[in-house]
Amino acid sequence: MADPIAIIDCGTNTFHLLIVKPVIDGQDEIILKEKIVVKIGEGGINDQIIVPAAENRALSALKSFSDKITAHNATKVFAFATSAFRNARNGEELKQKVKLETGIDINIIPGDQEASFIFEGVKTAMPIGREPVLVMDIGGGSVEFIIGNSEEVLWKESFELGAQRLLDLFHNTEPISKNDLNRLESFLLEKLASLLENIKAFGPNVLIGSSGTFDTLSDIYCAANNISIDENASERPLTIGSFKAIFVDLVSKNREERLVIPGMIEMRVDMIVVASALIEFLLNQHPFNELRVSTYALKEGVLSLVKSDQM
Repeated sequence: MADPIAIIDCGTNTFHLLIVKPVIDGQDEIILKEKIVVKIGEGGINDQIIVPAAENRALSALKSFSDKITAHNATKVFAFATSAFRNARNGEELKQKVKLETGIDINIIPGDQEASFIFEGVKTAMPIGREPVLVMDIGGGSVEFIIGNSEEVLWKESFELGAQRLLDLFHNTEPISKNDLNRLESFLLEKLASLLENIKAFGPNVLIGSSGTFDTLSDIYCAANNISIDENASERPLTIGSFKAIFVDLVSKNREERLVIPGMIEMRVDMIVVASALIEFLLNQHPFNELRVSTYALKEGVLSLVKSDQM
């Protein structure tokens, strides 16, 4: 068994830490999984700035992670930052502060690499077969789309259209207004033209959502249907029909009403409306016949690549 390794995903909403003892031909030993809500994009993401309060939250979270990495004797640390860091004018400056104050050397990765890591994580989570599938990962800053199968990636692209950005631009009232939903749909038609072209070209029948918003939607579905959830499962249940019913409910409720929906968590209650509108948009654009949810994403993809000596 190898020494423990640590993988950090500095997302726009949440920072994740995974410490694991990798096993090449067996079940990895998960030592610690933790997430801290940082909301690094809050207050400045559409102005390409990480505001001081968000910087402080990021540093605090990473100091905590650094202490735990040391305590568990993780010998290698792989740390990645995504949309909020790569688009902020002070993203590189914050990266240097993090290294100075915590010793963690963050790799600010481009969207294309982020998409590759996510797809690797999804393939680790579930069998996807040889027919094309569409993988969708909704972050706070960006959204990654990958069309591929078990053998190869056929097409991928990262769009700076994450839930925090869409929230700031389109969720102006509680509940969200029909006018804002219509404006959001028109915006997506324009910005996601290349995605729609490639969906038409490759014809995926299955939409796979990875982590984040999709986890919460599955939690809501399971709570409504008395389905028990295995917290360690790599795939969770959700159907297209159930998603559509949840979406109708979400857009009809204000924040306080959404917060008491069984399965809802506070960190998702604001962004889940626009994120779900993005999913609804896709389902209306193409006749998918199945919706699946992967609880694995970037960090599990990195772990898979580390184990296969590709990192």
